[in-house]
Amino acid sequence: MPDAGASRPDAADLVAPDAPSAVPAPARRLRPAQLLFEPQADEPEPERFFDLDSIDDPAELLRRSTELTLAFRAAAERAADFQAIAAAQLADTRRFDALSPAAIAERADWTPDYADKMVEYGRSLLRRQHSGEH
Repeated sequence: MPDAGASRPDAADLVAPDAPSAVPAPARRLRPAQLLFEPQADEPEPERFFDLDSIDDPAELLRRSTELTLAFRAAAERAADFQAIAAAQLADTRRFDALSPAAIAERADWTPDYADKMVEYGRSLLRRQHSGEH
C-alpha cells in the first residue's frame, strides 16, 4: 500500500527526461522593474568659456582672452576663405548644376551683392591656388 504521506507525482514527472514535450512552454516575458522613485538628476555643470571665468588675475585674463580673440579671428577669416572658394565653385559655369549668385546668397544667408563679391574673391583664391601662390 502506498504511503499516505507521499505526494503524488506530477504529470511532468511521468514524462521521460529525454522525451520531447508535446507543447513547448511559452517564453517567459520579463517586465522592467517599476520605478518607485525619481532618479536623481545630475546637476548641470556651470558653463565655462575656456576657463576665462576662473582667472582672477586681470593681466592673465587680458592675455588669455586676447589670445582667444586672435585665434577666433584667424579661424573666422579662414572659414570665410573656404566659403568664398565654395561660392566660386558653385558659381562655376562649367558645372552643369552651377548656381547663380542670388541662389548662393540665399543658401548662405548673404545679400546678392555680398555673394557676388565672395564669388569673385573665391575665384581669386582658386587662381592663386592653381598658380602655386599662397
